[in-house]
Amino acid sequence: MAVLHPDAGLAARQRQSQLTKPAGSLGRLEALACWLAERSGQVCPPLPQPGIAVFAGDHGVAADGVSAFPSAVTAEMVKNFTRGGAAINVLARAIAAPLEVVDVGVASPLPAELPIVHARVRAGTGNLRTEAAMSLDECRQALAIGRASARRLHAQGATLLIAGDMGIGNTTASACLVCAFTGATPEDIVGLGTGIDDARRAHKVTVVSEALARAQTAGAHDGESWLAQVGGLEIAAMAGLLLEAAALGIPALLDGFIATAAALAARAIEPAAADWWLASHRSQEQGHLRALTALGLTPLIDLELRLGEGSGAALAVPLIQMAVRLHNEMATFAEAGVSGAA
Repeated sequence: MAVLHPDAGLAARQRQSQLTKPAGSLGRLEALACWLAERSGQVCPPLPQPGIAVFAGDHGVAADGVSAFPSAVTAEMVKNFTRGGAAINVLARAIAAPLEVVDVGVASPLPAELPIVHARVRAGTGNLRTEAAMSLDECRQALAIGRASARRLHAQGATLLIAGDMGIGNTTASACLVCAFTGATPEDIVGLGTGIDDARRAHKVTVVSEALARAQTAGAHDGESWLAQVGGLEIAAMAGLLLEAAALGIPALLDGFIATAAALAARAIEPAAADWWLASHRSQEQGHLRALTALGLTPLIDLELRLGEGSGAALAVPLIQMAVRLHNEMATFAEAGVSGAA
């Protein structure tokens, strides 16, 4: 695990007190710049350069009627990503971020010539309500796929990693994970996902409750076993990217509910990795705030988003970059010849 640099963080806070503004007047932007200084080891940290991986996988539990959309949408959206037509494509272009799409477990066949990372572990997970989503070995393969993605993006110059998701049914798997790692009840965590009605949400609560009971009986007890029992292949890959970001010593920016569920699993695997993560936004999904609170993270923005794909995280990148620019480029009182506070 990469080490932090508290001396650089302290020096960054001292620099903030010398900039031509009232102390604390830039609020959380000041703390954000100092957080990045502590991780880069530089009082004036370099401008973060984003890199995005969208992991795709299907969920057997979708057959239980927990989503407003059919499983076929996962493969269709993967093709949309390759054509540049999804929200995350627009945002990646806007922030000049390399974007890779990774098939970790899409159920429908995808053409071999499709310009994605073909790394399918299996064609969708098992129905977590009645069986393990995947084997422990398959879970570890998915984690490794996420780690490899982090290394590829870093090799392209990315110093701020974002994990996006695409998988019909993945809010159900994520709700299971959030309940498992926070102790919350399904009623507290299960939301409307892709836009289901109240009756289907009540059914989804039942599905999550039964899945958790089954997984406990099967012996789920740690990060990997819970991922294998009730997670998703794309969620495990997201967890792998978060773990590798920390190992590489570069921050990762969490997206919404799915990414935060992945983060809870990743923290259960390697607690120190959480020191390298930021929360981009608060999702509309019901259980997201509970998951963020469990991680000790405060989101930077709240735009009532619930899309996924890494979209909320991508939207927050310019804000993070601006915090760094303000910290690095503002003059100090001494440099500007301005009198400081008495």
